[in-house]
Amino acid sequence: MGRVIAGRYLLLHRLGSGGMGHVWLAHDRRLACEVALKEVVFREPAGAEEREARVARARAEARHAAGLRDHPHVVTVHDVLEHEGLPWIVMEYVADAVDLRELVARQGPLAPAECARVGLAVLDALAAGHRRGVLHRDVKPANILLAPDRTGAPYGRVLLTDYGISVQPAAGEPRYTLASALVGTAGYLAPERATGGAPTPAADLFSLGCTLYFAVEGRGPFERESQLAQLTAVVTEEPRPPVRAGALEPVLRALLAKDPGRRPDAAATEALLGGIVTAQADGANTRTRTGPSPERRWSGSPARPGPSGRHRRSRVPPAVLAGLLALALAGGGAWYALGRQASSEGTVLPYGEAVGLGRTLRDGDCVLADWPGGARFSSVPRLTLDPGCRVADGQVMGFVGAGSAAAARGQGAAACEELTSEIRGRLADVRSYAVVPTEDGFADAGRRTACLVLGAHGPVYGPPGRHRRPGSAFADTATMQKRDCLDTRSNRDARLVSCAGPYDELVVGFTRLGAGVTLAEARTESDAACAREAPPGDHGFDPSVYESGSWSSGGAWKSGTHYVVCTVRRQNGGTMEGDTP
Repeated sequence: MGRVIAGRYLLLHRLGSGGMGHVWLAHDRRLACEVALKEVVFREPAGAEEREARVARARAEARHAAGLRDHPHVVTVHDVLEHEGLPWIVMEYVADAVDLRELVARQGPLAPAECARVGLAVLDALAAGHRRGVLHRDVKPANILLAPDRTGAPYGRVLLTDYGISVQPAAGEPRYTLASALVGTAGYLAPERATGGAPTPAADLFSLGCTLYFAVEGRGPFERESQLAQLTAVVTEEPRPPVRAGALEPVLRALLAKDPGRRPDAAATEALLGGIVTAQADGANTRTRTGPSPERRWSGSPARPGPSGRHRRSRVPPAVLAGLLALALAGGGAWYALGRQASSEGTVLPYGEAVGLGRTLRDGDCVLADWPGGARFSSVPRLTLDPGCRVADGQVMGFVGAGSAAAARGQGAAACEELTSEIRGRLADVRSYAVVPTEDGFADAGRRTACLVLGAHGPVYGPPGRHRRPGSAFADTATMQKRDCLDTRSNRDARLVSCAGPYDELVVGFTRLGAGVTLAEARTESDAACAREAPPGDHGFDPSVYESGSWSSGGAWKSGTHYVVCTVRRQNGGTMEGDTP
């Protein structure tokens, strides 16, 4: 940072890194604008053969991408230059872009129609390259950028990037890779490429199929624990049956055929994807997510720590259920509202009158849930938004798409169970809940089911999981999760902090105190209970250095669960950093 490249480009900060090097945001002093610069980096030691191959590959990348510089779905390359003997590629800087891998990690899988829209754009870029004889060879989620378009839609612009290992075989161009090297990304490499075959357009389309599978399912079709296992699966195993793909499933099945001769070509793939995309789906699936909630503090309770009490809120009377079917599924639960989609005032209700929401749920929305009769997960809940996320019963953690409302009703609950499984495993007392759009509200809801985590026995009192902000105070122990690092400021004030720096305690699990234990008594009994149920030694900590700690709060006592959060801390009261097993 701060270097000036070729006397013109001032490096501002690094945007990302990959196998070929780093990408920087830079200021072009001559034109007074921002650009992206790709720097080739050699991992020591670099032999002469590797160095020559990488330099030549960078030049080829610039040449191939520059040949597509007028294409709307390819990141524009402006120039390639040499600085201190190494090539630098000057590219268009795409502001506010996020790659597909990061977007899915942040917001959950995309709806099938949105995946089809993205797929059409990438296919258009690939086909343009194929017509010039250029094969990309590394189509994967990390190489697809989504950015705001001219209308302001946050992910309306789709761009294929990183032609770093592309080739142009018909031009007699040398392949700048070692003969023993496998070029591509395990899990996204076509089987004929994994077994040493030549790159072809069909191989790029196989990789596109893997990418779209990831986008709609949230994981790759051949995802395994190691690269070798992924390559083996690509060659010898069928992809996992998709559960969220809906109308996209036949396209994925065709693109992921082992035999390249059985895969559809670009024109046929375009026809298949184009049949899925609709104008409504395009507009409905490009909404921005809500931001994290403001910081909250614990207060008032003599226990360690506890809220002063949940704010009172009026109970919304349950809507008339005539013409509606409510179905609670064991484990997660889902509601299915059939019938009218508008209130008596004419407001569109994408999830039906029973739920009563006047707009589509968005990622990160916190909700209050009123259950007719008071029994949780036994009927259709009346949902209202909790904008401050202060006393929330739960939060939207992602979405699963479907090809039809019937498919959403049939698959939504199971898909949400899978989508929320990781976060539920890290929290003490939550359940998955699928909010499925009605038949008439299916398009308005973006053709997708909203996946929530709701407190199993009471509110969660704030945002859980990735919606929490580092440095924020916990409003209740209900949102503490395993492997959280805590900054303990008092016995009633704990903050979520990064585990990369100093912290006071690490959350390792949960235990439950007896029904007769009061909240005041929990302060003296919970440490001993955690020492029995979650001792430091069970989690790889030296018991001569570390001890058990605990946190309790009023929410668990109001719900009757008496859950206690168990932590590990240093016996001498010092901070922990860099010593987590």
